[in-house]
Amino acid sequence: MSKDSETKIRKGSENVFADLGYSDSGTHLLKAQLVSRIDEIISEQKLTQTQAAQLMGLSQPDVSRLLKGQFRDISVDRIMRMLTRLGCKVDIVIKPPGRRLSGSVIHFETSLA
Repeated sequence: MSKDSETKIRKGSENVFADLGYSDSGTHLLKAQLVSRIDEIISEQKLTQTQAAQLMGLSQPDVSRLLKGQFRDISVDRIMRMLTRLGCKVDIVIKPPGRRLSGSVIHFETSLA
């Protein structure tokens, strides 16, 4: 095997979207983490995609696309509303730089109406 045909392996960062060169990699990672949690909740509650769609205010095909990772055009705000419609409490913690604990917490809620 020649050196030219050897594959070089490089350790990635904690954000695959940054590694792939996405311009807004932090937002992409956040969305992926939130959608992953939606997938876990749907499984934990043993919901069908149709049932989950009704709760979240989506169509079943939209839920399917979301769970397949097609969420680029969906805002973080909308994904958080989906989580609250699934019964989750969403808190946003704001901490000063360099501090691990204690910060202000914002509770994100949405009405089901």
